[in-house]
Amino acid sequence: MAVLATRMVAGTIFIAFGIGKFVAYDTELASFEAYGLPWPEGMVYVVGCVEVAGGLSLVLGLLNRSVALILAANMFVAIVVSGIGEGEAISLTLAPALLIAMVMLLRLGPGDRHDVT
Repeated sequence: MAVLATRMVAGTIFIAFGIGKFVAYDTELASFEAYGLPWPEGMVYVVGCVEVAGGLSLVLGLLNRSVALILAANMFVAIVVSGIGEGEAISLTLAPALLIAMVMLLRLGPGDRHDVT
């Protein structure tokens, strides 16, 4: 039950933040430029797509371990670049919690939706 709840909550958060990359593109672009990321104009879209697609996959219970690995990497970069590098509160609080959740999904599964009953 904890794995299912983790998937649902984390997936919903990733979807919301991913959509934010598109809705508030100019703000996100300014942040990505401040972080010194390569190709910030495109990186905003790439990260937004990864977060929305990954979040949907978690909510639907599809490819959970693979998606958790990708999203864990995403959160690690967020913690280092915007959290440690820029001192952004969300990247020092929510991002570590999401990273822990993704590690939990990697270790505990389920690997796909039919594992959840």
